[in-house]
Amino acid sequence: MHISEGILPFSWALFWYLAVLPFVALGVKRLNAQAREDLSMKPLVGLLAAVVFIISCMPIPVPTAGTCSHPCGTGVAAILVGPLVSVLIAAVSLLIQALFLAHGGLSTLGANTFSMGVIGSLAGWLAFRGARRLGGSLALSGFVAGLLADWGTYAATSLILSLGIRGDAPLMPLLGRVVLAFIPTQLPLGILEGVITAGMVTLLYRKRPDLLLKMRVISEKELPSHASI
Repeated sequence: MHISEGILPFSWALFWYLAVLPFVALGVKRLNAQAREDLSMKPLVGLLAAVVFIISCMPIPVPTAGTCSHPCGTGVAAILVGPLVSVLIAAVSLLIQALFLAHGGLSTLGANTFSMGVIGSLAGWLAFRGARRLGGSLALSGFVAGLLADWGTYAATSLILSLGIRGDAPLMPLLGRVVLAFIPTQLPLGILEGVITAGMVTLLYRKRPDLLLKMRVISEKELPSHASI
């Protein structure tokens, strides 16, 4: 997903910066509002930013697409703190990676944040909430959230790349080739991320159900009998 520096023309790089800025601003506003109600919110968001940074810092190059594959981590962030704050987490993680690890780039930061932060977070959050409404367990809902956050990120990245590099060529054939380039790596990585997300949510339920309750991931009636709040 880390679209490399210089891949996108200036006009498209600027467009994605402008597209993602409102989401980042809303994320900051949402975080500040939550922090006023709960002083532990900012440390939790910092911890999640570290988790997303580490998870998304394992790139597998995809030379034919001018980018790389990797897990994202925004699924679990969106589950715990909501999609808007998760956008902010993704933006910070991607900025640090661009500055210090040469993963992605500053010119493509807007595009990378839009695909991983906006689309990935929304896909994961909606998938989790939808699965829970349909009666899915925490583990199953977490798996679906991690899977679709990952695949949603790469679907968005494929479209962003294709729009940026197609020139006068038809969009759909190029988009199809970019998607096919990602499939060998991202198909299994998406499944792996689903398993990781399910495992993290399940572990929190066993060890810190009070945290899931505070984040409104579960209701009071779902608390295990041994939990104290």
